[in-house]
Amino acid sequence: QPDWRRVEQDLAWLERPDNHLLQLDDPRYPPLLRQIAYPPPLLFVHGDPDCLRAPQLAIVGTRNPTPLGRETAHHFAAHLAGAGLVITSGLALGIDTAAHQGALAGGGPTIAVMGTSLDRVYPARHRDLAHAIAERGALLSELPIGTPPIAENFPRRNRLISGLALGVLVVEAALRSGSLITARQALDQGREVFAIP
Repeated sequence: QPDWRRVEQDLAWLERPDNHLLQLDDPRYPPLLRQIAYPPPLLFVHGDPDCLRAPQLAIVGTRNPTPLGRETAHHFAAHLAGAGLVITSGLALGIDTAAHQGALAGGGPTIAVMGTSLDRVYPARHRDLAHAIAERGALLSELPIGTPPIAENFPRRNRLISGLALGVLVVEAALRSGSLITARQALDQGREVFAIP
């Protein structure tokens, strides 16, 4: 019993420039993500879908970093992007922001995995950052068009962040945080986990 109104919204979104919908059997579908338990059957992508197949490192961490933590995440992302890794994160405040900005400063692409559909930017203050990411990398979501920020979607999003990457670098994560959920999922997926306390 599909909701045909939602399907029409997805199809209308897909007709716009630089919007892509990848199925599991699409050759552009990220190979590492295909290996996780329950990979998403569809990926909504705005930007360059080819960067999804490149070697990636996820950088995640607290939304309230120290100045040193923010600077460290930015420097690591810039250096690693300059060395050829795609930096993947979740577009959240704090460390995620520093990681995306560092990757862009390092001249590399970056991927933002969204906890909303791609017709919404959350948090809204990251609209300009999301635009810059889409120009040099990609915005990605498994959620259909029209999906608002709902709390339970963010842990689901985190499994994609770790599933896309060879490893996860955690910067200044609190004991109860989405970053540690991502780290646990990375371990379950057989990925490397690194930490900067």
